[in-house]
Amino acid sequence: MVRIGGIDLGGTKIQAVVVDESHTVLGQSRRETPRKGGPEAVAAEMAETMRAACEAAGIDTDSLRGVGVGAPGAIDVAAGTVARAGNLTDWDDPYPLGDALTERLGTTVALGNDVNVAVQAEFDLGAAREVSSLLGVFWGTGVGGGIVLNDEMWVGRGAAAEIGHMVVKPGGRRCPCGRHGCMEAYAGRGAMEARARKLVKSDHKTSLFKVMEKRGKQRLASSVWDIALKDGDRMATRLIDEAVQAIGVATASAVNLLDVEMVVIGGGLGIRLGAPYAQRIEEAMLPHLFVSSRPPAVRVAALGDLGGAVGAALLISAESPDRKRGRLSRA
Repeated sequence: MVRIGGIDLGGTKIQAVVVDESHTVLGQSRRETPRKGGPEAVAAEMAETMRAACEAAGIDTDSLRGVGVGAPGAIDVAAGTVARAGNLTDWDDPYPLGDALTERLGTTVALGNDVNVAVQAEFDLGAAREVSSLLGVFWGTGVGGGIVLNDEMWVGRGAAAEIGHMVVKPGGRRCPCGRHGCMEAYAGRGAMEARARKLVKSDHKTSLFKVMEKRGKQRLASSVWDIALKDGDRMATRLIDEAVQAIGVATASAVNLLDVEMVVIGGGLGIRLGAPYAQRIEEAMLPHLFVSSRPPAVRVAALGDLGGAVGAALLISAESPDRKRGRLSRA
């Protein structure tokens, strides 16, 4: 039986899975993304996460057909490098992640953009199986996008679908990318955390950081925001409200341009907050849609936290001529 590995590299977590040729998940593992040590430390932790997933599946890493990796930043598929991964520490210059993982895991490694592979998974296996055009909006440490048009992923010249960097307020807040007024400056979890820390220094009250410490987290993870919102924390509510509005405006503008059939909301925060917040984003879109009488369907990513890793595995299974759109299953 064919075994394929998939790794989703995020700003706060690394998720790995082992799947078979029908995309059944045979083993999985999740670890925190290192905040120190740069790309070398991250690559080492990715390899350990993949080993743990293989152990859960009862196999060794060198028996995998290959490992697909979804990573943020600028991906050079041919060179196997990742650069400018802005939500990861000290990762600006191109780093040979493909070779580093191949050496550690003893199998072929293929790289892809993290959001693109997650969107492909939703298109092939998840929420968007019945449509031919799709906009993915993945709300996590940053806000990434993915576009499918006429059944094909649209990557432009390599940097398409950067919806987090659509400007929603000219001259607005500084974004982690260094520009001003980007949607991610208001909605990215990293930017929201920076905003919360700044407000705390100005004597605004919040339970966010107490929840973070209680849960043993180093950053304001999606679970921290979820708990604070449910507890009625005023700062968390205010910042999330701003995020919802920013995502709604940017997504409506993208829909006006592309006229896609569906918008899928994914990412750590998108999945954690779920359908009620996807509905709020849809409501925030409507006043800005050119054809408001025919809005796209808005759904939460059906594959959940495993979607990015399963999508990464598709980078390897795409080599198989019998790949079809179907369903994800778990052993």
